[in-house]
Amino acid sequence: MTSSPAPLPRFSRITGTGSMLPARRLTNADLAAELAQRGVETSDEWIVERTGIRARHFVDATQCASDLAVVAAQNALAAAGRMASEIDLIILATSTPDMVFPSTACIVQRRLGIAGCPAFDVQAVCSGFVYALTVADSMIRTGAASKALVIGAEVFSRLLDFNDRGTCVLFGDGAGAVVLEGSATPGILATDLHADGRYVDILCVPGTVSGGQILGDPLLKMDGQAVFKLAVGVLESAARATLKKAGRHAGDIDWLIPHQANIRIMHGTARKLKLPLDKLIVTVDEHGNTSAASIPLALDVAVQAGRIRPGDTVMLEGVGGGFTWGAVLLDL
Repeated sequence: MTSSPAPLPRFSRITGTGSMLPARRLTNADLAAELAQRGVETSDEWIVERTGIRARHFVDATQCASDLAVVAAQNALAAAGRMASEIDLIILATSTPDMVFPSTACIVQRRLGIAGCPAFDVQAVCSGFVYALTVADSMIRTGAASKALVIGAEVFSRLLDFNDRGTCVLFGDGAGAVVLEGSATPGILATDLHADGRYVDILCVPGTVSGGQILGDPLLKMDGQAVFKLAVGVLESAARATLKKAGRHAGDIDWLIPHQANIRIMHGTARKLKLPLDKLIVTVDEHGNTSAASIPLALDVAVQAGRIRPGDTVMLEGVGGGFTWGAVLLDL
């Protein structure tokens, strides 16, 4: 009696990327002019010096996170050469869902014209896409899914206090998506996720809905210095842990795509990994901080520009409210 052949090892690979930015683009000068009408002073020089941000995109009054997510998903599907009907898992990372429930992932699922597959949101703020990609990778490796849409979509402009120049100049809206498919060869090499709830208060939106009213404060609050001090350290540790799990070294990284929050944090992370800055993908200057959308947005921009190519090794890193952080090492 002959035994059946052993099954091939199951891995996951990104086969397509996509993104979407709202049409409304605000330069620092545009935003400074709007803030001046509120009596809030800022300038292009002040913003660029502290953050590296020169512009961001905001949704209009009719747009929601799902509007951006659907287009990003469609673009990723087209790049992968896949139909929406082939997708058997949707994970959407967002802190700005369309509604309290159902999930924005389910809304995207309906608008893509598919039904039956699991669809759910992940809420890890700016680390959300790294969390979502890790979950999707795990589900594909165990055979629970074969072709997944992993999306990050945010409309952070709805959460901003435009009387606080320390936060309102930082954020933008957008969406990015990838198609992740089962593969006999490794794509996602290793991941590393963490959270520390002791730091809940340093970056939060401390409001909720209760009895038809807003309970608490629905606007973003941030202790910028505390976030900065934590961010560089945890991003380095997550990157090194992920490299160790994969049996790789920092020198193996072709491209570093950190969460696009602040150019100083991004440069600091690259320096700690001893990576030259020309290996750093930067979109924060044009997009601002788009939270869970920032990593897939930056990935798609770099792929579309021909900078990141098949076979390149890419490190993705996210850090955000929670306090959450994590990294993914992958071969494209």
